[in-house]
Amino acid sequence: MDVVHVTHEAIEKIGGIGTVIEGLCSAKGYQALSGRTVLFGPYWEMDHPLEHSFEGGEMLYHSREKRDGKWGDVFAPIEAEFGVDVIYGHRILREPYAGAEAEAEVLLLDVRGMNPEPVNAAKAILWETYGIPSDRHEAVWDYEQFVRLGAAGLSALRAIGIAAGEKTVILAHEFMGMPTALLAKQDDPETIRTIFYAHEVASVRPVVEKHPGHDTMFYAAMEAATAEGKTLAEVFPEVEDNFKHPLVAASHYCDGIFAVGHYVQKELHFLDPTFPSDRITLSYNALASEELTPAQREKSATALRDYSKRILGLSPTWIFTHVARPVLSKGIWRDFGVLHELDARLGERGETAVFYILGTLGGVRSKAQVEEMAAAYGWPANHVEGYPDVCNGEEGISVLCEAFNASHHNIRAVLVNQWGWSAKALGAAAGEMTIEDLREGADVEFGMSVYEPFGISPLEPLTYGAICVVSNVCGCVGLIEASGAETVPNVLIGDFLLPESGKPLRECLECTTSDRDAVEAVELARLAGELDLRLPRTQADRDAILSAGYALAHRMNWDTLVAERIAPALKRLWTE
Repeated sequence: MDVVHVTHEAIEKIGGIGTVIEGLCSAKGYQALSGRTVLFGPYWEMDHPLEHSFEGGEMLYHSREKRDGKWGDVFAPIEAEFGVDVIYGHRILREPYAGAEAEAEVLLLDVRGMNPEPVNAAKAILWETYGIPSDRHEAVWDYEQFVRLGAAGLSALRAIGIAAGEKTVILAHEFMGMPTALLAKQDDPETIRTIFYAHEVASVRPVVEKHPGHDTMFYAAMEAATAEGKTLAEVFPEVEDNFKHPLVAASHYCDGIFAVGHYVQKELHFLDPTFPSDRITLSYNALASEELTPAQREKSATALRDYSKRILGLSPTWIFTHVARPVLSKGIWRDFGVLHELDARLGERGETAVFYILGTLGGVRSKAQVEEMAAAYGWPANHVEGYPDVCNGEEGISVLCEAFNASHHNIRAVLVNQWGWSAKALGAAAGEMTIEDLREGADVEFGMSVYEPFGISPLEPLTYGAICVVSNVCGCVGLIEASGAETVPNVLIGDFLLPESGKPLRECLECTTSDRDAVEAVELARLAGELDLRLPRTQADRDAILSAGYALAHRMNWDTLVAERIAPALKRLWTE
C-alpha cells in the first residue's frame, strides 16, 4: 500500500509531528508494509532557499522556477484547473538517534491564489456530507489553506500516480489533514482508506489552558461529565468557536484513528461518545534508545558543569533541564515548585544545581546578537526585556527565574531563550558543546505539563540515565505503564488531579486557582522528596540508573511500537 502523510511539516520540522514522521517512516515494520510514501502539504515561505529542505534528495519540479523535465506536462493541468503552484521532489527522512533512513516523496501546493470554484465545491461537500461549516471559519487562514489543499489534493496525488488504482492510506496528521482525507474518501472509498492521526485533541487544549484549574479541573470534569452522559460541547460550549473543532469532530468518519496517548483516546470519546473504540489505536510515539557508556555520559556532564562555571561562576553538582517552548501548557511553574522544596535539601548535603530552561518564543537569535547580549549583560544568566532578548511571551519565565534566584541559594535557574546548544546558539562560552551534550549530561528533565498528548521531549534524556519528572496527564505515562516500567528509578510521575474521584460535575468546574495551588503544593513537596532520594550519589547508583534508562527506552523505540501497534492497525484497514 502507498501511504500519504498530510502535514504542515512535509519539509520543515516545526514541532513534534515532523519527529514522529521521521521515526515512523524509518521503522522496519513501516517500510516492510508500505510502498511509496508521500509527504503532502501546503507550501509556505521560508527564510532559506527551498532546495535546502530537500537535503539528501532533490527538488524535481517547482512551477515558479519552471523546472520542467517530464513534470511540467504532468502538473500543468493541475495548475490550470486549481490555480495552484506545485513543488515536487523527494527527500531523506532520518531518525535522529538510531540513524535509520527512509526516502519520501514531497508534494507541496501553494494555494494562496487558488481558483474559488473548486474550493467552494469542496466546502459544499464538507458541509453536506460531514456537517463541517466552512463559512464560520474561512476567514482563518489556518483553516482555509487546508480546505484548499484538500480541494486539489486527490487530483495532485493522482498526477504522480498515487491513489490511481493502488491501495492508498491517507494519514491526516491533526486537523490539518482532515479536509484532504475526507474529500478523498468521498471520491474513492474503494481504493482509499483514511486515518486521523490524533497528536492531540485540538478542541480540548484551549479549554485546559484557559481554565484556572487547568488539568486539575478538566480531567475530573471529563470523568464526571462522562458519568452523566454529557459531551465536551455540552459542558464547554466555547469549543464550537474553535476553527479546529469541526474538523477534529468529523474524524469519526475516518476508517481508523491513531491516538498518541491514553488521555487523547478518552478525550475523543468525550468529544463524541459514538467514536468506535475498535477503530481507535493507541499508537504511542516512540523514544530514542541509544546506549552510552558511563564515561561518555560523564564527558557531557562535565561539559555542562564547565559551561555553568563560565557563565555563572558555579560548577554544580547536578544539571536539571526542561527543553520546551516556554508556554503555559508546559507547566514550568511546577518545576520551580519542586526546586523550591529541593533547594534546602541540597544545601544540607552541600550540593548545588543549575536548572536550564531551553526554549524560545522569539525565534532564533543570530550568533552576533548572542555575543552582544553576553558581552553587555551576561546573557543567558541575565536578561533584558525586548528583542533580541526576552519577548513574545518569554517575559513570564524570565521573571520566574529572577524571582527564584533572588530567594534561593543552592539552585540557579537559567532561561536560554534560544534553540540549539552550541557556540553558534550560545556564544563562545559554549565551547564545543552540542545539543547532545545537554540531553546526555542532564541529571533531571522536567515535563509536568497541564496538557501533553504524548510528550517526546520530557523522555528524550531517559536513555542517557536522566530522571524524567512528568505529570500523569502526559500520554507517555501510558506507554511507560504499558511497558511495565512505572516503578523504574528514572521516571517520576506527578499527579495534579483532584484527589477525590467521583465529584459532581458542578464541583469540578468550580475548581479555582487556589484549589489547584493546594493540590500542587502537596504533590510538588512529595516529588521533591522523592527526587532527592533518587538522585544517584554513588558510581554504582549512576551506573544502575544509566542502565535502567536505556533498558526502558529500548522497549519503547519505533521498531517495537510500529510492529506491535501501528502495522497491525494498517493491515486491518484492508481486512475489515
